Amino acid sequence: MQKQSEHFLFGNETEIEDLGGGLKRQMLGYNHELMAVKVWFDKGAQGYTHSHRHSQVTYVEQGEFHFSIGGETKILKAGDSCLIPPHVEHGAICPTGGILIDTFSPAREDFIKES
Repeated sequence: MQKQSEHFLFGNETEIEDLGGGLKRQMLGYNHELMAVKVWFDKGAQGYTHSHRHSQVTYVEQGEFHFSIGGETKILKAGDSCLIPPHVEHGAICPTGGILIDTFSPAREDFIKES
């Protein structure tokens, strides 16, 4: 994994990766301990149920999300957030279209492109 992102990243210059299925992702900054990512969901897009070793905090910037964490589902709207502990299954459906800010500790190595 690359050691860290640049100190300054500009939204209009930082790559937005199309993940398919109505999802796009943009790196906001990272080092080996921490990562922040912006994720766009098209209307009806789904973040599949999965788990990982990382602690995650997600902030809803825009839209409405039906979030499931450890088998419990809640509706989160702009200004809401959630904590996802390591190894807990989670996923989200976005009926409205929206934007999430995801933070991970440690960084998600699988999100980093080798250069």
